[in-house]
Amino acid sequence: MLLGIHHIAIICSDYELSKQFYNKLDFVIVDENWRAEKQSWKCDLRHGPVQIELFSFPMPPSRLTRPEACGLRHVAFSVDSVEATARLLRARGVEVEPIRIDPYTGRSFTFVADPDGLPIEFYEDRV
Repeated sequence: MLLGIHHIAIICSDYELSKQFYNKLDFVIVDENWRAEKQSWKCDLRHGPVQIELFSFPMPPSRLTRPEACGLRHVAFSVDSVEATARLLRARGVEVEPIRIDPYTGRSFTFVADPDGLPIEFYEDRV
């Protein structure tokens, strides 16, 4: 039945700022289209097997408070080293939360927030 996750769709309030942010996470633009009928941009960004669809809409409502609102809580990406990822992101001007340890797995993780406050987790995926 399921083969995997095809993409993550994100509606942003500042399209250009969000494109720049996801570029700092090493996502590259693979397609970008203006949808005149919706007054909306749609941008497909990719990093390896992960694809994000970034949308702009006129006056989208704000996101509910994080992280305990109903619905999608956060997006998590696997990384080899949370410490190295945090260093790289900080060097690129991204604010990174303090690194924590998952009490159940003993693995490191941290969070950043995109320009609209969407929580993005980086989780150490050791083999």
